Amino acid sequence: MVKRLAVIDVDLCVGCQSCMFACNRRFGEAGLARTAIFVQSVGGFERGFVVKVCRACRDPPCVRVCPTNALIERKGGGVRLDYRKCIACGNCISNCTIGAIFWDEVMKKPIVCTYCGYCVNYCPYGVIKLEEI
Repeated sequence: MVKRLAVIDVDLCVGCQSCMFACNRRFGEAGLARTAIFVQSVGGFERGFVVKVCRACRDPPCVRVCPTNALIERKGGGVRLDYRKCIACGNCISNCTIGAIFWDEVMKKPIVCTYCGYCVNYCPYGVIKLEEI
């Protein structure tokens, strides 16, 4: 079954970035440099946070602008990235409507959510959830 990450209630987010650290650990590294989910303050603790992560949209604009077909649309929504085909043009990043594609400075390639749900297990407040689509 195809799954995607869903932001259940962003008002529950305290900005701990546990989801980001968990995502980065997919690469066996500490830190936040290679995360595919991003938590951003919208102006202090009183105003809350925004959680940016691929929402597995149908007909994703990032796929349409990829000149090498490195981004492949998943059945049911979302994308997969074929790193071998990617020429690192960055078109996908600039055309993602919610800013949910990031840049990997190590590989010099985009970072796209793989919908593994690893981050969900580390969110102590239930802000995100892996759901079937």
